[in-house]
Amino acid sequence: MPQQLAIIVLVDVGNALTSNTLDGNTYLFDNMKLHGSENQGSDGLVTAIHGSYWRDGSQASEQVLNWLPYSLGSIPPTVPRGYEVERARQSDEQALAELQDLAAKSTVPSADAAAELNRIRKNVGTRVKTTRRTRGRMSGQKIVDVTGQVVTDDATAAASYPAPVITDIYGEAVDAKIMYPAEYGSPDMVTDGWYWSASVDTSRPGTYSYTMRIQLHRLAQTNGELRWDAVNLTCSSSLKITSEPRRNAFTKAGVGQLPIPTTPPAQRG
Repeated sequence: MPQQLAIIVLVDVGNALTSNTLDGNTYLFDNMKLHGSENQGSDGLVTAIHGSYWRDGSQASEQVLNWLPYSLGSIPPTVPRGYEVERARQSDEQALAELQDLAAKSTVPSADAAAELNRIRKNVGTRVKTTRRTRGRMSGQKIVDVTGQVVTDDATAAASYPAPVITDIYGEAVDAKIMYPAEYGSPDMVTDGWYWSASVDTSRPGTYSYTMRIQLHRLAQTNGELRWDAVNLTCSSSLKITSEPRRNAFTKAGVGQLPIPTTPPAQRG
């Protein structure tokens, strides 16, 4: 049975949004570096896939691919899903405590009290407006930076970008029915419950290209409200499929029983 190959799609979201392209802003990796994959860590990855066939020429097994998109310079994907909610709750509690303290100190309106009130209002952060495309994890949340601190109105440039989202995989490899990609749901805590996977037909060796449509999110301010606007870009990669007779990985010979000796080796004194 073949192993499942993971392809990491690491995106420099800030630079990609600035230049409006994923070219030069995407870093692709897989776990086949020592088995023939080329251009690791670039946007021109060629993933090596070693297929195999039986003695009668039929395909021995399929290959499974999994794509995992991540954002460069954002909160690590291994942070629990409720992290932003917890940080927002903490900032609300801090603001409430500061308001109570201010109310206890200020019995009459004053310029100092107004300035302090304005400082608290800024530090409490801003919630992102929920739109039809940003429902779910990003909806109604406060903006935080890569260190987990709530971002204030005048420091939104430090915001941590949401993870890229693969919305489609298409191109030559799909049209030629070399691979069959689809999005699946899972309880996985890292990928937000969704991931793209594909089965690969390894019976037809060759190099086949494919394209990923990746959705990024740009923080925009409209009528005094902050919102994540979706930006769709594309990134290409390739599969290099080879095939050889099915063989035992231990003996490098045909498939069969392992060469277990009929008599145990002599015990060393």
